[in-house]
Amino acid sequence: MAHAYVFPGQGSQFSGMGKNLYESHPASKDLFEQANEILGFRISEIMFNGSDEDLKQTNVTQPAVFLHSVIAFKTLENPRPAMVAGHSLGEFSALVANEALSFESTLMLVSIRAQAMQRACEMNPSTMAAVLALADEKVEEICQAVTTETGEVVVAANYNCPGQLVISGTIKGINIACERMKAAGAKRALVLPVGGAFHSPLMMPAKEELAAAIDATHFNTPICPVYQNVVAKAVSDPAEIKRNLIDQLTGAVRWTQSVQHMIADGATRFTEAGPGKVLQGLVQKINKEMLVDGVS
Repeated sequence: MAHAYVFPGQGSQFSGMGKNLYESHPASKDLFEQANEILGFRISEIMFNGSDEDLKQTNVTQPAVFLHSVIAFKTLENPRPAMVAGHSLGEFSALVANEALSFESTLMLVSIRAQAMQRACEMNPSTMAAVLALADEKVEEICQAVTTETGEVVVAANYNCPGQLVISGTIKGINIACERMKAAGAKRALVLPVGGAFHSPLMMPAKEELAAAIDATHFNTPICPVYQNVVAKAVSDPAEIKRNLIDQLTGAVRWTQSVQHMIADGATRFTEAGPGKVLQGLVQKINKEMLVDGVS
């Protein structure tokens, strides 16, 4: 019976996040203050008292979700992960949990990633859309057809669970693809309120910037495997972890496949550490037999 720990990504933030951890766990206060110092602004104040709009700023959102997730994990008494995974940004939290990276160095990488992604979004106006109740293969086929016929970038970006896939690309390309998805039988094809085409080739400028930072960062041999988004399988080699973490910015989040491989490798319980319960819901949609819980 293997215990897996999973960590959420951008979109799980909420006003007041982490305040309960700060107030109820003395060690958490030190980590929040350390984060404020590393980032150069009081992210704790924004997390505890900021508006939803304040928390939507990418340079705040990503460090905030990371910070909440890692601190929530560290409040657990002697956690013994057999395997870890994170959804997009959450992969950085997972790499702290399995001790591949230190808290300090990862927070710096998350900050660099957030700022680089923001700049990439400003360079290439773009967006994402959720497609419901259409086979993955059909979604991929339509994305490829739109790209080939129009020259617009449209790719499958997040394989969240069976029947829920997020696509990413230029605004024009996504709008065309959404119409075709609905015509092909999708229950919904809904453009999301995001500022860019994450996990697509349009993130290439950010990938290059992040790659330099990751290459300069020391990674340890982890205490357990991480199931990385772009390969959806167990990885323990630090050099391979680095490569996959870099490729993640322009590659797909294969969450469905990752969870399926974790279950095949013995996972019977999934604990989500961080804000919200999104991943708990996705795990149960992937396999309803799994035990799921969370710490936030």
